[in-house]
Amino acid sequence: MGEMKKILLLCVVVCFAAVAFAADENHKAVDRLQAAAAVLNEIMNTPDNGIPSEVFGSAECVAVVPSMLKGGFVVGAHYGRGVASCRTPKGGWSAPAFFIVEGGSFGLQIGGQAVDLVMLIMNDNGMKNLLSSQFKLGADASVAAGPVGRHAAADTDWKLRAQVLSYSRARGVFAGLELNGALIRQDKESTYEFYDKFVPFKTSLNGEIEAPKGAEPFLGTLAKWAKSAG
Repeated sequence: MGEMKKILLLCVVVCFAAVAFAADENHKAVDRLQAAAAVLNEIMNTPDNGIPSEVFGSAECVAVVPSMLKGGFVVGAHYGRGVASCRTPKGGWSAPAFFIVEGGSFGLQIGGQAVDLVMLIMNDNGMKNLLSSQFKLGADASVAAGPVGRHAAADTDWKLRAQVLSYSRARGVFAGLELNGALIRQDKESTYEFYDKFVPFKTSLNGEIEAPKGAEPFLGTLAKWAKSAG
């Protein structure tokens, strides 16, 4: 009987540990959304050295890889975890999609520092690549460093430059990170953590599901800056 109680107790402990682990993993996904919101706020709050409002206002989707999370975008590791959202037909922003970026020529320009990365998907072709849940920058989708400054209206070249415009920042300074060859793919682990089920990119980014409450910091920040840019 004593052995049976021990086994039952062990099962209870394991079950509670599994629940606690799942909750902790979900919290990591929420942390990433909050960190992505912080990155956008910091960049957009410095208009003279940030993303021009015309460029941000023209983006179909916004993807952010923050550096402040464990397992975040660390230069030299050729690896990072981010979150993306796209404009919906109703005029809002979609439920978030979690992704992994890996490979590419990270770190050559900025000497091994950790960076924040923002990618703006500028047109329908770029969005189609993102919806595919896996694509390679520079091959499937063209990528270029985006213009920096208060306004970009005079420089119309950015409208034709690439499907994806990138902004990489190290210690508050834009770093010109080289992203050619980087692979963007769905972060299935984080997707399960956040939604408690598998949600394809098309389902979340097309606005087919409602965003959970934990997405509000990121989506609210997107809406704020999109309205300001508009």
